[in-house]
Amino acid sequence: MTENTQQQTAATTELPTQYTPAEVEGPLYERWVERGYFEADAKSEKPPYTIVIPPPNVTGALHLGHAFQVTLMDALTRRKRMQGFETLWLPGMDHAGIATQNKVEQQLAEEGKSRHDLGRDAFVERVWQWKEEYGGRILGQLRRLGAGLDWSRERFTMDEGLSKAVQKIFKDLYEDGLIYRAERIINWCPRCLTAISDIEVEYQDDAGELVSIRYGEGEDSLVVATTRAETMLGDTAVAVHPEDERYKHLVGKQIKLPLTDRTIPVVADEHVDPEFGTGAVKVTPAHDPNDFEIGRRHDLPSLTVMDEHGVITVHGPFLGLDRFEARSAIVGALKEQGRIVAEKRPYMHSVGHCSRCKTTVEPRLSMQWWVKVGPLAQAAGDAVRDGSVDIHPKELSKRYFDWVDNMHDWCISRQLWWGHRIPIWYGPEGQVVCVGPDEEPPGTEAEGWTQDPDVLDTWFSSGLWPFSTLGWPEKTPDLAKFYSTDVLLTGHDIIFFWVARMMMFGLYAMDGEVPFKTVALTGLVRDEFGKKMSKSNPNAVDPITWMDAYGSDAVRFTLANGATPGADVPIGEDWVKASRNFANKIWNATRFALMNGATIEGPLPDASEMSATDRWILSRLNETVARVDAYYDDFQFAKLSESLYHFAWDEVFAWYVELSKTTFFAGGEGAKVSGRVLGEVLDVMLRLLHPIVPFVTDTLWTTLTGGESLVVADWPKDSGFRDEAAEKEIELVQRVVTEVRRFRKEQGLQDAQKVPARLDLGGTALVAHEAAIRQILRLQPEGDSFEATASLPVAGATVSLDLSGTIDVAAERKRLAKDLAAAEKEKAQAEAKLGNEAFLAKAPDNVVDKIKGRLAKADEDIARIQSQLDTLPRA
Repeated sequence: MTENTQQQTAATTELPTQYTPAEVEGPLYERWVERGYFEADAKSEKPPYTIVIPPPNVTGALHLGHAFQVTLMDALTRRKRMQGFETLWLPGMDHAGIATQNKVEQQLAEEGKSRHDLGRDAFVERVWQWKEEYGGRILGQLRRLGAGLDWSRERFTMDEGLSKAVQKIFKDLYEDGLIYRAERIINWCPRCLTAISDIEVEYQDDAGELVSIRYGEGEDSLVVATTRAETMLGDTAVAVHPEDERYKHLVGKQIKLPLTDRTIPVVADEHVDPEFGTGAVKVTPAHDPNDFEIGRRHDLPSLTVMDEHGVITVHGPFLGLDRFEARSAIVGALKEQGRIVAEKRPYMHSVGHCSRCKTTVEPRLSMQWWVKVGPLAQAAGDAVRDGSVDIHPKELSKRYFDWVDNMHDWCISRQLWWGHRIPIWYGPEGQVVCVGPDEEPPGTEAEGWTQDPDVLDTWFSSGLWPFSTLGWPEKTPDLAKFYSTDVLLTGHDIIFFWVARMMMFGLYAMDGEVPFKTVALTGLVRDEFGKKMSKSNPNAVDPITWMDAYGSDAVRFTLANGATPGADVPIGEDWVKASRNFANKIWNATRFALMNGATIEGPLPDASEMSATDRWILSRLNETVARVDAYYDDFQFAKLSESLYHFAWDEVFAWYVELSKTTFFAGGEGAKVSGRVLGEVLDVMLRLLHPIVPFVTDTLWTTLTGGESLVVADWPKDSGFRDEAAEKEIELVQRVVTEVRRFRKEQGLQDAQKVPARLDLGGTALVAHEAAIRQILRLQPEGDSFEATASLPVAGATVSLDLSGTIDVAAERKRLAKDLAAAEKEKAQAEAKLGNEAFLAKAPDNVVDKIKGRLAKADEDIARIQSQLDTLPRA
């Protein structure tokens, strides 16, 4: 016995009888990290493979969406590491401006304070303290999931290096005329008191009231309908379509704006839909994005009628009212004047809410900083069109083009204190100076210089993530080795917000080099009924709870098994339990195999020394390797997971191990050969499974092989070995076993119940498998008193069973008669079609061949069933 075999035998006896994830996963993960398996080497001569992780918010906790994407990214990087690539998967967090500031403001509110009580510098220091104490718990949860991240390179969007990158690209864009300051309509949250990005606006159908109001007098009047009567105080026009005959006589005229002492013009604009409502719309340029554009086209003034809190600022009876209070008050005043021409009626419409505090968002005219996206978006679109970047699945490319080809300038300023401060300084004489990294401000506050108070949108810094995390703007070894990255795997819901921004900034900052070569888009995780998971719904699931109950491998396999490119992923607890059972099956079956001769000692025997069963499983093994590789390259995680599940559970454990038990029990050279084959199969199978279920596979593989770890083991390759003859031979065995099992079940026989049987194998290849067939089916030798009471012809053989005293003959005859009638009906239908000359003249050859196949199958079924009926004892 070699030293390695001795170690393997000892390890096998120490392997617990039951797999307990909680005892294995945590210590094993820390061992991987301590050994530096996930650390990338920029000096390595291996080809690089880099994945960008969407940086989770510093305030975040692991949810199923995170777990889903992290599982897939981890699978990709683990496989590439095993394939010999210098693999970098870099962890980090986003400072999450609004979310983090809200967390700290909530803490202050509990102390009876606001951020203004502390002042800006002290408040920012308080946020940093919160970040150190409470932030980043999600990173620990990623470790719990098994994410193979290079923790030595952990980054944060507000650490020193990334802050320099933000300043650098801001100044470059500013000096190139691609960043400017202007007054435009933005999404404003009256609670958070800041502009917010489109992705931070959640739209939902709200029940409003549509109010029809008459503007003007007599023939020079028209009616507009609105759900936002409070904004009429800021109307500066009424717009109609230029071809609308109803209002042509009014275009260019002034009409009286109710409740005010102002008159406003009627303008003609093609934006107006003459078929909607009355065909006339009120125009409030300071409080509606579409109205703002109409105002620009017609040189209309923009009147802001609310402050940042959503309170009316226009002098008069509505001054100081909240926007919703003002709405009711204004409608009431209009009614008193007889201006309401139709009763208020319910109206469902899509209303934006702040994703952080759920406050209704207010479109607001505001002076903000903007990115001129035209040339940047053009480059981002061209990179996909010319093939530099591949969007997968390809059908989602259209959504990407719809966005980048129609992108509006991007508002990047936020009225917060936590974030990257805009590096613009204003001088006492109107000077505007942009300060880059390592540059000093142009003057002091005492000299009249002040820095812009706003901070940058969180998406501005996260848009630099693929290269700022590698050291840009410095020309670091990491940047040279690992940029551009290989894959960005993310949900299709942020293709517009994050993917497009990274594309724009990457191409701009890195001299036209794309930030990633492939964008692999996933769907969203939903509950088992296909409903969206939400914290406000009872269907939201904490994946940590499932990991506690079933293990991280079970959660990972369930998520991967549902991952079809671009499609949403339903998941339920029963599916996680099934995955737990799969992990247990791998554990128990591998443990059995190890105790019964499975080994990796020595080379594989020559095919001539192997049984058909051995050659069959090796043929299936190599086919599985090839299939899994193809699925990985196409991001078909569901298909590769299903293939691995089917191969492991069905082909290895349910068939090969069962068919080989008689060989193992008999001992001798045959057992040695099959033991080596089984060791090879387990070795390769565990390697293939490792990227999806890393914990259980690494534990079993190191026990089997004595190797260091699957994390640094080689990825298996398809050896090219195929044996079609062996596959056909084992298929015959499977048909016999499956048919007899079905018959036994129908007769109500217990799985362990032994039955006398005669096997007439007729000189077929099945002869070599008689012992295995009898072992699997619990079929005893005939014996002297054997009397066949049932006969099953299948696969060229006949299995006769003595079921005396165990079979309900009447029930079996009734069942067979029913099956025979169905087979005869199928035969009659097929013969009728094949005997119809008109049909044969028109039907394609493949259709005719299919019907001929049905006829042959019906004949076979009739012969089989009739034979079974003939062998049943007479009542």
